[in-house]
Amino acid sequence: MARVIFYEKPGCKNNTRQKVLLTAAGHQVVAYSLLTEPWTVERLRSFFGDRPVIEWFNKAAPRIKSGEVIPENIDADTALVMMIRDPLLIRRPLLEVGDKREIGFDTDKINAWIGLKPVDDSFKEMSENLMQQDLQGCAHGHNHEHHHHGEGGCKHH
Repeated sequence: MARVIFYEKPGCKNNTRQKVLLTAAGHQVVAYSLLTEPWTVERLRSFFGDRPVIEWFNKAAPRIKSGEVIPENIDADTALVMMIRDPLLIRRPLLEVGDKREIGFDTDKINAWIGLKPVDDSFKEMSENLMQQDLQGCAHGHNHEHHHHGEGGCKHH
């Protein structure tokens, strides 16, 4: 079982589900706020690997939803500076196990990396249910307006 450093937006419903799934698989989850972490360009960049810049962004961030920020038009250096200034722009969660880092919660990729099989039969049904859900984006679905979320989304869940 792994020790998973988990950078989240506190109060985000999907981040909570993701941590439950990791814990049910026997992993030790150490959660930190993505919003208050003292990021540097180099450290933040290390989570993105060879992914295209557009995949670095949280599509549900208020500045992206409003059209103020258009990820398709932003280069890597600019994106990193913007994300350090406004961490809500960062796709979450950021995950770190040992010296490997990842972004987002692709269950297939995480299962292949550290495993998501529940360690106990009592967690099996819950884990299977969570694995069937979209744990990547906002828990409300793609067409939902986020006006009630306030600054940064998922505050009330």
